[in-house]
Amino acid sequence: MIGNQLITVATCNLNQWALDFNGNLERILQSCNEAREKGASYRLGPELEICGYGCEDHFLEIDTFQHCWESLIELVQRGATDDG
Repeated sequence: MIGNQLITVATCNLNQWALDFNGNLERILQSCNEAREKGASYRLGPELEICGYGCEDHFLEIDTFQHCWESLIELVQRGATDDG
């Protein structure tokens, strides 16, 4: 509780695929929209939801990080972090 207000937290476990940046981005955006529609103040997802699990040696490649940053920027630009 913050002051006298309750907050709602949405936790998400999405079906993300390793290195499927576009697909993962769309699933994240959809879950952000659903969380907002259901009144969530915060939406939490797993730590590797942008790049997906199982990237193994791809974590050593600079373009993996670049694609993650590009996806994060697009999420912000498309309103995933906006208040409802």
